[in-house]
Amino acid sequence: MTEKKILIVDYDARSLEALAEMLSSSRLTIIRAADGQEAYDLFLSENPDCVVLEAILPKIHGFDLTRRIHQESNGRVPVIIVTGLYRGPQYRHEALSCLGAAEYFEKPVDPGKFRAAIQKLLRDDEDIDEDLPNADDVIAGLTRRIHPRPGKQSSKSEGS
Repeated sequence: MTEKKILIVDYDARSLEALAEMLSSSRLTIIRAADGQEAYDLFLSENPDCVVLEAILPKIHGFDLTRRIHQESNGRVPVIIVTGLYRGPQYRHEALSCLGAAEYFEKPVDPGKFRAAIQKLLRDDEDIDEDLPNADDVIAGLTRRIHPRPGKQSSKSEGS
């Protein structure tokens, strides 16, 4: 996996460092923010590959920030919500289905599950890019279908 950038956001300095520590052994660049506005500014300037945020944030609430990042990145930047307050399946369901969150964890976070979720989301991103054909190859293939080379029969009737 190539070096990826993770933005971690939590108003509580100990929680912020605990989340960062869980990812410290991975080949990741960790960017930290303590409130929603700082996180949004860093999202715009640093272009992270993934955002991990606490739902309760000053300045911009974590749920609002999740929705904003999901919309502005067209879903390409996964957001993982980590919260100690919003507990229960109804919050998880809303975050995943309505806000665009990619994953949802309640504190205390299981380090193994947390790391696995990050790795899966980042690997999925790489897999998508690897599976996509080169744009020039697609254009060339479509051009050959639309304008077959002389001597080849076209499936279209002549004169249309």
